[in-house]
Amino acid sequence: MFKSNYVKKVFEEFELKNKNMPEYINAAKEILESIEPLFIDNKEYENLALLERFLEPERFVEFKVLWTDDSGKIRVNKGYRCQYNSALGPYKGGLRLHPTVNQSIIKFLALEQTLKNSLTTLPMGGAKGGSDFDPKGKSDTEIMRFCQSFMTELYKYIGPNVDVPAGDIGVGAREIGYLFGQYKRITNEFSGTLTGKGLTYGGSLARKEATGYGLCYYLSAALTKIKNDSFKDKIVVISGSGNVAIYANEKATSLGAKVVAMSDSNGYIYDEKGIDLAVVKRIKEQERGRISLYPKYLGRGEYFEGSSGIWSIKCDIALPCATQNELNLEDAKKLVSNGVIAVGEGANMPSSLDAIKYFVDNNVLFAPAKAANAGGVATSGLEMSQNSMRLSWSFQEVDEKLKSIMQNIFEASYNETLKYGKNKYDLLTGANIAGFKKVAEAMISQGI
Repeated sequence: MFKSNYVKKVFEEFELKNKNMPEYINAAKEILESIEPLFIDNKEYENLALLERFLEPERFVEFKVLWTDDSGKIRVNKGYRCQYNSALGPYKGGLRLHPTVNQSIIKFLALEQTLKNSLTTLPMGGAKGGSDFDPKGKSDTEIMRFCQSFMTELYKYIGPNVDVPAGDIGVGAREIGYLFGQYKRITNEFSGTLTGKGLTYGGSLARKEATGYGLCYYLSAALTKIKNDSFKDKIVVISGSGNVAIYANEKATSLGAKVVAMSDSNGYIYDEKGIDLAVVKRIKEQERGRISLYPKYLGRGEYFEGSSGIWSIKCDIALPCATQNELNLEDAKKLVSNGVIAVGEGANMPSSLDAIKYFVDNNVLFAPAKAANAGGVATSGLEMSQNSMRLSWSFQEVDEKLKSIMQNIFEASYNETLKYGKNKYDLLTGANIAGFKKVAEAMISQGI
């Protein structure tokens, strides 16, 4: 698996130490396979035990969260914060509320976040946190009580110059508001300790659109450089119908593409005339309904049960924007046989490793999540800057900065891809190496 005896030894020790954490192990393996050439070329990294240091989080906090439901019953959940690496700046990363959250998932996400934040070129370290609390089916007051209890524990470990959490799955504007309110109440300070805040209390314009827009900016730059092509007149399939998917649709359409399919956890819709995004926004943003309502509201399009079938639709560009591990090898084979030319990850690691390898081996432009969906955290970084300066930039100013950041991420990734990748489409290797090199240099400079 590994050519370097050093990398092999470190991974074997890491795997043994974290044997009950499969998600964390898989993420580390994927990264190590990409960055291994650096350790063959640079013995200094080995002499400084850089890999062992990088793979060990600086801090992991686990705590109990007590709250009461609307019937007065006491509930107990686990809370987590993994402060992975602060070589480049304050810890930065989202909070996830979902029943599947555990130590392994939080550590895997924090590791990924460290490299993603490095790629943005903004001064941000990597972190992730969350709880196994499930906000689905809970009332606003139950969610408020949970968030207040969660922050009562978390506040001890965060701050504008220490660790700045944001939203993730299960944590949107409502939850950020409750969390920020409790932090402010406890600390008696109004600071940029959380990002994703409402516009009335320090939030940034374009934050909601950022991940979807950024995905298209990255892929547009890649299409131009690698394939001398663009989104214009391309057929696009997008999984998901949350913020990332909706605004990826909006930007892809503005760049001249036609989006013909979207999905949610129950199934997917296909509209050969092009998805009417206003209808999707009404269903998802206003009514919080299911995507199956689309044909009923519009009088056209088809709905199919089972979201995985979306990858059988013929398209030029596929944008998996729903969830982790949603696109496997069989899906990749269907897409390639149907002529796909590019795949861009809007969700966190939605494609399996064998699917990624299949895309790269078949000369499909593959835009990996840690680079292509960095627009969200990049704009969170811009929100931190605005908070520090006590000012607010216009939507256009933020959007222009976001576009520049995403283009720079692509260029940095592509330059390393040409040096170390299997071929010019192997942008995952390029992204991992570009992100790691910056963190490594900072760690070396700061000593042990």
